[in-house]
Amino acid sequence: MKGVVLAGGKGTRLRPLTFTGAKQLVPIANKPVIFYAIEDLVEAGITDIGVVVPADFPMARDQIMAALGDGSAFGARITYIPQDAPRGLAHAVSICRDFVGDEKFVVYLGDNFIREGIVPQVQAFREGGMNAMLLLYRVSNPEGLGIAVVQDGRVVELQEKPKVPKSDLAIVGIYLLDRHFFEVAEGLTPSARGELEITDALARLIERGYDVRPEIITGWWIDTGKHNDMITANRLVLETIESCIAGEIDAESQVDGRVVIDPGAQIVRSVVRGPAVIGRNTKIIESFIGPFTSVGANCLIEHSEIEHSIVMDDSTISNIPLRIEGSLIGRNVRVERSTLKPRAHKLLLGDYSQVGLAD
Repeated sequence: MKGVVLAGGKGTRLRPLTFTGAKQLVPIANKPVIFYAIEDLVEAGITDIGVVVPADFPMARDQIMAALGDGSAFGARITYIPQDAPRGLAHAVSICRDFVGDEKFVVYLGDNFIREGIVPQVQAFREGGMNAMLLLYRVSNPEGLGIAVVQDGRVVELQEKPKVPKSDLAIVGIYLLDRHFFEVAEGLTPSARGELEITDALARLIERGYDVRPEIITGWWIDTGKHNDMITANRLVLETIESCIAGEIDAESQVDGRVVIDPGAQIVRSVVRGPAVIGRNTKIIESFIGPFTSVGANCLIEHSEIEHSIVMDDSTISNIPLRIEGSLIGRNVRVERSTLKPRAHKLLLGDYSQVGLAD
């Protein structure tokens, strides 16, 4: 079997972070979310992987290619497949036809996260005679998602953001397919939003009598396209970490619970309460790092408190009087207490930024 990871799109829901980078490289527990997709495929025995990258967003394309390389770091071989424009998921999969050939394959959206991996699903699909397998997840808001209707162990209907849902089974962004997908995708017409929808192609498989099976996920699935989803996924991964102290902790500091402190990091007169991850060469000085926080490499946090948050590489948080929580702080960001008189907030914010100010 082969793997196809879709790493295109503009990441509009994660702006402003995605103005200057790929959404698939936003980190969960200090590891880009797309790495989890590659690792899940390799763990399931799929090592020949095509990654669809956005040719119309060269900065994101180059960042993804630099991060993944040739795949050898993951025990895989990666082939890059450029998509000229965001023409829909069905188009992104269709351009992989030459790469896939006649093999069965797994399509994995590069910003989806499943904590338990996909080993049993891939094994069942590899050994079974079905033409497609859809991973499904029970949700409380089926009206806003793609929904599958299941009868007698098969998927019999798909609904896209239905006003009156016929089930609560959302379609996860991981699809197990065979060569018949490419046949039914031919001749698809763009949807109202101008894209070739993968749900339309899957619906054709069902209409033409192909065997489309459901697999309901009982663990955790998150589409990490929004800020709060990233924070949740970060928490889920941090819940599973084991302590590893490779950096320096001075005698006046306290480290509690499961904490990873990478080489070169320094904890000075501070408290780190796990689960938490502190990246390489980061300095924590007279500060509090609370549970479910990941701090990237080369950061400085001093005289401040933060918890339930993600801080990306090369950022500084300094002299903030109130605790920061539930936050996603990008690369090369400076959050500092203003010394202006009279007291005032001084902000330099890009498009689509969000700021919450306490009294």
